Amino acid sequence: MAYVARLKQEYKDKVIPALTEEFGYKNVMQVPKLEKIVLSRGVGAAVADKKLIDHAVDELTKITGQKAVATISKKDVASFKLRKGMPIGAKVTLRGEQMYEFLDRLVTSALPRVRDFNGIKATGFDGRGNYNLGVTEQIIFPEIDIDKINKINGMDITFVTTADTDKEAKSLLTELGLPFKKN
Repeated sequence: MAYVARLKQEYKDKVIPALTEEFGYKNVMQVPKLEKIVLSRGVGAAVADKKLIDHAVDELTKITGQKAVATISKKDVASFKLRKGMPIGAKVTLRGEQMYEFLDRLVTSALPRVRDFNGIKATGFDGRGNYNLGVTEQIIFPEIDIDKINKINGMDITFVTTADTDKEAKSLLTELGLPFKKN
């Protein structure tokens, strides 16, 4: 039997029926699903030190299990000593099994390691069914060895869904296990 990620199976077994009941979808294809998860990190200090980009790419690769790429600046900004074409950050896009595996690890092991954690803010929706989550420290991920990091950095995690509204997207992400704060 082929391997299926735990959350992917849970999506098929529990999330689709729950969302169909909540929003009254007539077809299974109407049910919103998670398309991709994008992790990105800006490294502003990389203008002076090029090695910082390599560290950011290595850390994102360790966290996700998929090779990260350096992002390149699109234009010159003289006040920041930034030239077009310089590496300025790192990102990785997860789809399919790796996306569900990462989401599972984020919910079960990384987020509970945040100090004084009582849920994530529900204000990160963009109006089109996508959610942005900012993580302030990369050391919440068990894959990162605290002794080997040179600087504590944060990152942005974007959840791209096929939902049309923020309400549908929030229901989908709640069903998948993201712990939103109770207002």
